Amino acid sequence: MVESSQVIVVGAAGMDTKGRPRKALVPGTSNPGDIRISVGGVGRNIAESLARMGVHTTLLSAVGDDEWGQRILECTAAGGVDVSQVLIKADHPSAAYLAILDEAGEKSISIDDMDIMESVTPQYVYARRRLIKEADMVVMDANLSPQAMRSLISTAQKYDVPVCADPTSAILAQRLIKHLAALYMITPDASEAEALCERGTSDRTEAMEAAKRLVALGVEIAIITLAEKGLCYATSEVSGYIPAIRSEVADRTGAGDALTAGVVFGLLNDFPIDEAVRLGVSAATLTLQSKETVCPDLSLERLYDQLVI
Repeated sequence: MVESSQVIVVGAAGMDTKGRPRKALVPGTSNPGDIRISVGGVGRNIAESLARMGVHTTLLSAVGDDEWGQRILECTAAGGVDVSQVLIKADHPSAAYLAILDEAGEKSISIDDMDIMESVTPQYVYARRRLIKEADMVVMDANLSPQAMRSLISTAQKYDVPVCADPTSAILAQRLIKHLAALYMITPDASEAEALCERGTSDRTEAMEAAKRLVALGVEIAIITLAEKGLCYATSEVSGYIPAIRSEVADRTGAGDALTAGVVFGLLNDFPIDEAVRLGVSAATLTLQSKETVCPDLSLERLYDQLVI
C-alpha cells in the first residue's frame, strides 16, 4: 500500500435523516418504522471511507456554526479525515439530507438542503491551491457551484493532479457535462449516466455502451453502477462488468460513495482497473450492510475479506 498518498476531497458534508417503514409505504399517512440520523454528505462520505482505508485525506467543505456542524466535524475527524480546512459559517445552517426509504431499504424519495455549499467559492479553492498541488488525486462531488467546480478543475490541471467526480444526483450531474474531457474518473449511477450522455442505462448492455460513450467524451475511467445488477466500467483500452455481491441490505445510502473511495484507493496503489473496481464493489457491499452512511468498521482487512474474486 502507498501509505504516502494524499487525496483532497471537495464536496458536501451534512447530516442525513433516513426513515424506513417496517411494511410497504402507504402514501398520505404516517408509516411505523425506524428513523436514523447520521453524519453524511457525498464528499464527506468519500473522505471518511478513504481515511479508514489508510489514505491521508483532507476535506474541503463548509458547515454551519451550529450543533450539527460541530457533530459533522467531530465525527469526520474521528474517522481520520483532516477537517482543518472546512469553513464554519455563522450565516448558513449545516447541510442536510432527508430520505424516505421503502421497506427493502431502497430510496423512495429524498430532499437535500445544500445551500451552504455556495460558501465553497473559487476564492476558497484558490486559497488552498498549495494543498491541491501536493495531492496525488482530487475527488469532488457535484454539489459544488459551477464556478467553484471550474476553479477546482483548472487548478488541478495546472498541477497535473487527476480529478475524479461523483455526479451525486441526476440533476447535479449536468454540471459535469462541460468538464468530462478533464476528468480522470467518473462514477455515475444509471440515472446520472443517462443525464451525462443522454442514453438509456437500464440494463448491462446499455450501461456498457454509456460507459464507453463517456470515455469517448474524454473521461479516462467511467464506472456506471446498477445497484443489485452490478456495474460496468470502461477505459480507452478495456471494459468489463462486475456483478454485485449478494448481501442483505440495511441501507443503500452511501454505498456509491464507498465504491468511489474503494476504486480511488486501488488506483492510488497502481491496481489494474478491474482489481480497483472489485475493491470498490467490496467497499460498497460493506456499506450496504451497515445502517450508518459510512460503515463504522470499514478497513482494509474487511475489504479484502469481502473482495470479489
